[in-house]
Amino acid sequence: MKKLLTFLLAALISLGGFTTLASAHEQKAGDLVLEHAWSRATPGGAKTGAVFVKIENHGDTADQLLSASSEIAAMTEVHQMSMENDMMTMKPAGVLDIPAHGELVLKPHSYHVMLMGLKKPLIEGDTFIVTLEFAKAGKVDLQVVVGKVDDMGEEH
Repeated sequence: MKKLLTFLLAALISLGGFTTLASAHEQKAGDLVLEHAWSRATPGGAKTGAVFVKIENHGDTADQLLSASSEIAAMTEVHQMSMENDMMTMKPAGVLDIPAHGELVLKPHSYHVMLMGLKKPLIEGDTFIVTLEFAKAGKVDLQVVVGKVDDMGEEH
């Protein structure tokens, strides 16, 4: 039995499944469930990064994402990326609604937490904290896992 478990663990690691399982996490705050918070590793010298997370509201009343902060960056804002006249634009998103029994997904090319003026590089495998503030659920210290530099979130 021990040999079988060792073999299965080795197979899981070699297929990359171990990192996926290690980053598969969720946090709860009131009626909100925050799933799979992640960021991309930053290439050399980059001073910006982004955080992505799925926020589900299991409650009967709506909530709102008010703001974000992190000690890893000089400035942290919730942003929205969109296409306007064949040009990619990015701007502060303001307050974002999370409907009752609904969800808000922060993902690449959409809403995300923007980290500006990074104080250190984001290195694959590391973790850091981003604090999200919600109207009803209050402040949540969200543990973020850093993925590959070219990660687009397919495995999250």
